[in-house]
Amino acid sequence: MKATQDQHQHLIDLVTTKMPYGKYQGRYVSDLPEFYLVWYRNKGFPKGKLGQLMATAYEIKLNGIEKVLDPIKRQYR
Repeated sequence: MKATQDQHQHLIDLVTTKMPYGKYQGRYVSDLPEFYLVWYRNKGFPKGKLGQLMATAYEIKLNGIEKVLDPIKRQYR
């Protein structure tokens, strides 16, 4: 299955967007600790793009497939 341009851009945004506030302010969303993402999942992710990115990071970590982001990180960071 080939990723669409929107899906690819979402993954680029995931590895290049930094957390704008909180304990992990300044850390890339894709690098947020799993326990923090679990806490947000239980509390409710923020609305909008940030929440979508955090939900994606949560799903990637939950499924143990963080390595899929390595090539994107190398290219865009």
